[in-house]
Amino acid sequence: MRIEAVCQKFTHLPLTVSMQHRLRETARLLSTHYSTEIEGNRLTLEQAREVVQEDRHFPGRERDEQEVLGYYQALDAVEEFSARQKPVSEKLIKQLHALVMGKGRKIPKPSEYREGQNVIRESGSRRIVYMPPEAKDVAVLMTQLVEWVNSSMRRDFPVPLIAGIAHYQFATIHPYYDGNGRTARLLTTCIMHLGGYDLKGFYSLEEYYAKNLSRYYDALTMGPSHNYYMGRAEADITPWIDYFCEGAAEAFEAVCKQAEQEADAGKSDTSTILRSLDARQRKALTLFAQSDWMVSADVARLFALQPRTARELCRKWCENGFLEPLTTARKNRRYGLTEKIKTGVLEDRI
Repeated sequence: MRIEAVCQKFTHLPLTVSMQHRLRETARLLSTHYSTEIEGNRLTLEQAREVVQEDRHFPGRERDEQEVLGYYQALDAVEEFSARQKPVSEKLIKQLHALVMGKGRKIPKPSEYREGQNVIRESGSRRIVYMPPEAKDVAVLMTQLVEWVNSSMRRDFPVPLIAGIAHYQFATIHPYYDGNGRTARLLTTCIMHLGGYDLKGFYSLEEYYAKNLSRYYDALTMGPSHNYYMGRAEADITPWIDYFCEGAAEAFEAVCKQAEQEADAGKSDTSTILRSLDARQRKALTLFAQSDWMVSADVARLFALQPRTARELCRKWCENGFLEPLTTARKNRRYGLTEKIKTGVLEDRI
């Protein structure tokens, strides 16, 4: 109920495009930093920002830099995929893993599942704390996981529960030798976004995990044995779900509070106009964060629409004073915001 309350409240916050840009970029940096830090990355938050935004290099930290860039790029992939509103696939999971492993290409070859046994060891004593399923069972278990996620989404099962269970089961299967934690967290984010729990991409669950890492690992540790085949698969995961939902609620409430503060700072000039826009128009404003124009194909990608439907939507927006055509060509016609919208909403764009 806390999560749902924030989602409802967040929809009506009068945020300008520049506010949205700042909040989204902050969340992406926090997610990147904390998710890689959980796995031992040694870069500070500020150093991670410099690597991502300024192409800064730190001698002796090349692997850390690549991990940060890979995770940041993977967040791009999650955002692009969720905008298309397609079902979760194993291909997506393999692509996300390839990105987080930093294979040095814009679109790296998807990672295949492990072909041998892997184990999770305690950092100090090196004793085995969890032995995942054998490699021969991984492919079947991953297929079952993806099928369960998609069928649960179709049945309108509560999305935060789907995301939490998927995170747990991915960590349980541990389909790769390395990068499982980061990929699990990205899969979680993707499911939340697909289900409408994206908050415009402004929140970071990774920060919640990292701030109390021992509790994160404790919550993931279920069952009477460290062996997958001796209780892990049948364990009662209620404590993990409690932990996950609490984290989502805290992350949502924190970003909502921050967004309210941002909105209060500039709402006197923008509140009336923003409240007059429908949900699609408010989301379409993000297309103008870095450019003064867009084309109908941008709208099609943003809302996963057919080209003809996107063109018709742009035409209606021109009629109601939201957009104006900047070129006369029918193909790839450019659109800009009307002066009224630009003055009231984009006055502080950076």
